[in-house]
Amino acid sequence: MTMGEDGAAAERRSGSRCGALPVVGEVGRRRDSGQQRGEDGREEVEGEKYAGAAGIQAGELRVDAPKRVEDSREALEGDGIDAADIGVGEYVYVYACHEDERELCELELRTLLGAEPRGRYVGSPRRVDPSRSPFVKLRLGVWCEAGSLPELAERVAALRVEAASFKVSFAETDDTVLYAAQRAIERELGLRVRGRAEMHRPARRFAAAVLGGGRWVFGECRLAEPVWLRHQQKPQNYSTALGTRVARAVVNLAAPETAGARMVDPCCGMGTVLIEAMSMGIDIVGFDLNPLAVRGARVNLAHFGLPEGAVALADMRKLGGGYTALVLDMPYNLCSVLPEAEQMEMLAAARRLASRAVIVATVELGGAIERAGFRLAGRCMVRKGSFARHIYVGE
Repeated sequence: MTMGEDGAAAERRSGSRCGALPVVGEVGRRRDSGQQRGEDGREEVEGEKYAGAAGIQAGELRVDAPKRVEDSREALEGDGIDAADIGVGEYVYVYACHEDERELCELELRTLLGAEPRGRYVGSPRRVDPSRSPFVKLRLGVWCEAGSLPELAERVAALRVEAASFKVSFAETDDTVLYAAQRAIERELGLRVRGRAEMHRPARRFAAAVLGGGRWVFGECRLAEPVWLRHQQKPQNYSTALGTRVARAVVNLAAPETAGARMVDPCCGMGTVLIEAMSMGIDIVGFDLNPLAVRGARVNLAHFGLPEGAVALADMRKLGGGYTALVLDMPYNLCSVLPEAEQMEMLAAARRLASRAVIVATVELGGAIERAGFRLAGRCMVRKGSFARHIYVGE
């Protein structure tokens, strides 16, 4: 599995990718005041109920609903584009994270996707499995775009999308679109898809989103599978070990390209990093000085059906071999600090073992990492209450 397959934006006969179009309006924007609940429990905006197909109120701005299916029959039966022939030149990744992990989340997304996060999404030409990141919720491959909902609906109809069963979802890229408006958008666009709507187990998933600059986009959607969440239930653990979400993000920082990666975790503890890397198909081995840690890591790997032989007893300072990437969670406990001389020995070993390294520490180590011969390519902090971890990417 490779990280990126840059796709060229396809020219469409119908002109579906039209570039910047005039913005017709905004959809159901939340306001600090004037928002109420109707008797049926649906939200009201500025005292006016959402009117279903008739339109979506947003203060003084209004987006009229697109024409109904019976009015778009010509588009469906005319010279449309077969969805199977659509090329995808842009992907939209919708993500979520806790404020304590925001720095790590944004650094990981920049590394994986090669683009800056905006609000709650990243637009990128790179096609990445959304399950790789513990923060990504879905990936939307953009098939068409427009400057308004009515225009987008017409272009979806022109695509002549077919599916035995399908579901259309609205991908939230910020907090401005009300729940009722989201469902209405899904219904209006779903009416332009040929097939049977299926909410629970659809054969295909599609999504729409509103991006910066008033861009409305539609395309095929793939949901992320929270693989890391299952890995929390391992039989052996340290109270101070990396959480599975942080460990998965750290692996992505170390090996954004999985093809050809050969990784090492020289202080692997109970194998949290090993499990996340192996679940992404990365070739990784682990070592530890502590026989109890090695035994625990092997138990955890076996629990998930992963090779126990990937872990061995060793001192990282005496390891040989060369690796493309290394993850080093510096040893520590709450009662003592690793001596500086020992820190430098471990960092020097890390520099010798791999061309790229992610180093995790509970103290500031930026200067020491540079003295060991690394160039700092990125850094962030992850907090949990008063406890903080420093994460460095060295090359």
